[in-house]
Amino acid sequence: MYFNNETVLYLDGKFVKATESTTDLYGQTLHYGYGAFEGIRSYETEHGTKVFKAEEHYERLKKSCELVKIPFNYTMQELVEATYELLEKNNLRNAYIRPLVYCAPNMSLTKPTSVSLMIAVWDWGAYLGEKLLRLTVSSFCRPHPKSIHIEAKICGHYVNSILATTEAKDKGFDEALLLDSDGFLAEGPGANLFFEKDGKLFTPQLGNILPGITRSTVLELAAQLGLEVQQGNFTKEDLLQADSAFYCGTAAEVVGIASVDDYQFPKNWNDSLGKKLQNAYSLLVREPLKQNHLN
Repeated sequence: MYFNNETVLYLDGKFVKATESTTDLYGQTLHYGYGAFEGIRSYETEHGTKVFKAEEHYERLKKSCELVKIPFNYTMQELVEATYELLEKNNLRNAYIRPLVYCAPNMSLTKPTSVSLMIAVWDWGAYLGEKLLRLTVSSFCRPHPKSIHIEAKICGHYVNSILATTEAKDKGFDEALLLDSDGFLAEGPGANLFFEKDGKLFTPQLGNILPGITRSTVLELAAQLGLEVQQGNFTKEDLLQADSAFYCGTAAEVVGIASVDDYQFPKNWNDSLGKKLQNAYSLLVREPLKQNHLN
């Protein structure tokens, strides 16, 4: 349950009860998936609540809107401050945060003249759970980058993700792995892919994937730990010869992969580079901010 009678949302500059908020049924976001969103997490630290990389997420939200011609007239400061206040109003510390920019009523296929911005927060554990994942390569591919702005986090893009995940679960797997339109490894329905081979890490290059903020964080942590990471075009066969693999994303955090279809990764997860990065990520997101926004 994402909300109850006491849950508060941030909606167009005001804090309102979720049960008392309304929306128009003729909006383009509802009818066409024409909207932009983010996924952010907050963590409880010894010095108070910390929203991890809040500015980066809101900058990406702004960029997503700009790419698809959705108006965005908010400053990073007001959105970050609203997020901290919203967490406080809902008495949440370890939380998932969902900002959504959605369009005003308009049944035509033209850019909107006005939008609304909503931020919701709720208690949500690791999206893919804690156990190692069993993946299957999806029959669906990621959209071609010339058909959409693949780097934008747009609502309608996630129909592709829903189809892939549903197919995987219907086949008895935990999650899907998608290839791009050229047959190279792309990403999960809501997470980026890394795999390990002979002490090195590999990850699909930008261009056909969402440039995840958690992916960027993992690359930063790998550099700090002195780990070599190669970004490029890799095939399913490359993955099926790897020692270990993991997914990463804001909702999923860092989660190990046990297998892809019939291939079992041979390396014990606890001995893998992914586990080392999982531990480093867990410590990083819980490091106290230098100056907490709630002070």
